[in-house]
Amino acid sequence: MPRTAGSPFRLAAAVSVAALGVATLTRSARTTIGPRALADVRRSLGAGGGVHDSDHFAEGTFHNTEPMRVVESGGRRSIAMEFATKGRIGKPAGEIPLVRPDWPTRAAACAATWLGHSTVLLEVGGRYVLTDPVWSERVSPSATVGPRRHHPVPAPLEALPRLDAVLISHDHYDHLDTATIDHLTRTQTMPFVVPLGVGSHLRAWGVPADRIVELDWNESVDLAGLRLTCAEARHFSGRLFTANTTLWAAWLVEAAGRSAFFGGDSGYTPAFGDLGRRHGPIDLTVLPVGAYDDRWPDVHMTPAEAVRTHLDLRGGVLVPIHWATFDLAFHTWSAPAEWVRAEAAEHGVRLAQPKPGERFSADEDLPRQEWWTGL
Repeated sequence: MPRTAGSPFRLAAAVSVAALGVATLTRSARTTIGPRALADVRRSLGAGGGVHDSDHFAEGTFHNTEPMRVVESGGRRSIAMEFATKGRIGKPAGEIPLVRPDWPTRAAACAATWLGHSTVLLEVGGRYVLTDPVWSERVSPSATVGPRRHHPVPAPLEALPRLDAVLISHDHYDHLDTATIDHLTRTQTMPFVVPLGVGSHLRAWGVPADRIVELDWNESVDLAGLRLTCAEARHFSGRLFTANTTLWAAWLVEAAGRSAFFGGDSGYTPAFGDLGRRHGPIDLTVLPVGAYDDRWPDVHMTPAEAVRTHLDLRGGVLVPIHWATFDLAFHTWSAPAEWVRAEAAEHGVRLAQPKPGERFSADEDLPRQEWWTGL
């Protein structure tokens, strides 16, 4: 099995310093966080990923198929300093317009509602599938330290329709949120479908074992009229003190002859083309376009790479996500939206750019307003 070049934890640490304020969290835990908050931090760390019979698992950790370039220690210090002094470049100047969604009792054949960052309510073949649900104010092990939302979630958790499945791409805090998992466990009955190892976190948080489905890349499960396929991604995992003990993934959702691809959080990989040849065309591709940087080119794809991925997947409509909600990189706030719009136009791609909370159907007119202009 090809091994990841260098140590992915080095890159994880670099991004964590910038995105989660780890150093600040450590100081705050000693000085300002009380016993209750410390208990919450410890709980949010989850559990170890365990041992797995997988081609991608060796010596206690998971590995990318392709090498992932990493940031060395000197670069980590530089990134941390730059992030601490970069000011408001990654924040909107005004209030982000939101739409309060009104979902039908029965899901549509092919529709989507982007709720911010990587949280999307997909409607595929009359089934509701929620991806990477994060309702917390911060994406961090702490409720007081770490990246804070630029906008509220457009709808409360209580407003969600009855879900058929929840998909998790990996265990980073901006994709796996303890408080949101707790709420969904109490108020819904759907299964959580996750990559290998992520189930250990859910079990530690009290999710019943019979509501957890763990899959390796290229494995599928049929449930509630859906076929869900765990697809290869190019990324890493970890919740502060662990690295790559759980797998990361993208997901293919199929039902009643319709399909959607949720890219989760990934750098570009030729594996997307392999999946497109096997399963395409795919009606809806939901792909990350933000938090890219030349210093971690294999971790987050650029908007140009998202359009390339969409074409590799033989996609119908492209929905850009993983931007606008949290400040996790160094580009300007609206740069991903402008760049992906230009790339889509150049390549003749049907692009949907909804406001957070704006529901749309892939079979009807797509949201195309440049709502971020001036923000």
